[in-house]
Amino acid sequence: MNWLDNSELVLQIGEFLAEDIGRGDITTQACVNDDISGIGKFLAKEDLVVCGIAVAEAVFLHLDEDSPEIETFVNEGDEVTAGTVFATLKGFADVLLTGERVALNLLQRMSGVATLTRAYVKAVEGTNAQIVDTRKTTPGLRMLEKYAVTVGGGKNHRMGLDDGVLIKDNHIALAGGITEAVVMAKQKVGHLHKIEVEISNWAQLREALEAGADIVMLDNQTPEEARKLVEMARQINPAVLLEASGGMDLDRVRSFAEAGVDLISVGRITHSAKAVDISFKIQTI
Repeated sequence: MNWLDNSELVLQIGEFLAEDIGRGDITTQACVNDDISGIGKFLAKEDLVVCGIAVAEAVFLHLDEDSPEIETFVNEGDEVTAGTVFATLKGFADVLLTGERVALNLLQRMSGVATLTRAYVKAVEGTNAQIVDTRKTTPGLRMLEKYAVTVGGGKNHRMGLDDGVLIKDNHIALAGGITEAVVMAKQKVGHLHKIEVEISNWAQLREALEAGADIVMLDNQTPEEARKLVEMARQINPAVLLEASGGMDLDRVRSFAEAGVDLISVGRITHSAKAVDISFKIQTI
């Protein structure tokens, strides 16, 4: 997992540990000798998609680059049932205790995102639609949460504002209209950048397509409305990429996929994913 070599991520892990440890883990220092070895077991307390084992390991390696030895019994992205021990970690007991909370926080958060994403991906199986994420991520955790989306089977939308042109309602209002916004964007960005426009009705859809938008986001539509807009869009430009967005819950996401869109962006797979329940029990060895 070469992305873990990213210097920004390594720095973040150090900052996460510093936030938790402060001037020192006084409880562990007071109660546990620093020469005791231990083994910790990562136990799923509920059904979940495993994501972030290497990140959890990196937390302990940050504290002691030589001691911790991890053994995994599943692959990243595997679904496990409650009661499954999916990895163990051996090392000095004080290191395991001090890194436990940060490691679990990240592992539980990432596995939660992957688990919810997997549910959405399964909900649209058999259609041509792909589940994609949004920029609605936890500040500081975007890289990890978007990675977790891919582990769950989803795709990444923009990583950040520098990653693509997405003209939304506020851009349109400030630019003076859809056509004006698209024309300005085409003049100012490179030829490799595709231009996506958010629309909410048929008139806006036609204007966006005639202005040369490569991708159109159908925002806050009903499945029935989305189906009609898809049909109209394909008549004007069969090659246009169509994305549905806005309030996508598991009960109706399939109906949007069956309406014929190519992408369904789901903010809640990151901003509302529940951290799953994972424990880390340590014993001496």
